[in-house]
Amino acid sequence: MADWLEHSVQIEVDTPIDVVWQLWADLEQMPLWMQWIDSVKVLPDDPQLSRWKLKTGSLEFSWLSRITKIVPHQIIEWESVDGLPNRGAIRFYDRHNSSIVKLSIAYAIPGLLGKLMDNLFLGKAVESSLKQSLESFRDYAQQPTSSQVETQTS
Repeated sequence: MADWLEHSVQIEVDTPIDVVWQLWADLEQMPLWMQWIDSVKVLPDDPQLSRWKLKTGSLEFSWLSRITKIVPHQIIEWESVDGLPNRGAIRFYDRHNSSIVKLSIAYAIPGLLGKLMDNLFLGKAVESSLKQSLESFRDYAQQPTSSQVETQTS
């Protein structure tokens, strides 16, 4: 039996919602700002499915994820369908010339492992990493160049 841990972090990005949405909607760009994400590959035969690889130190996990809901400029929800059990959502709030980005993730850890680990320590480490990733995203999205958006429209 597994215990589910959930974390949410958010950040304000001084970038219009259109740009913020385009960057997040291209899942394969995630490793540019998500600290532990090593790669994301959208499956060519089903764009709702993507293969993810998380790598930190000597730990490596992979999973197949399915997008379960998309509302353009508002939300992307997902859940894993094999591999590391996880689910979550990225929400976007338009503040006209800026955007709020809120990331919520949940993941399962085996009950025995959860009992052996200090969940408060694990939770703080994960939330700190997620916050750093959102700060990296903010810095990336606020770059004075529009190269990241040009990549989207090419």
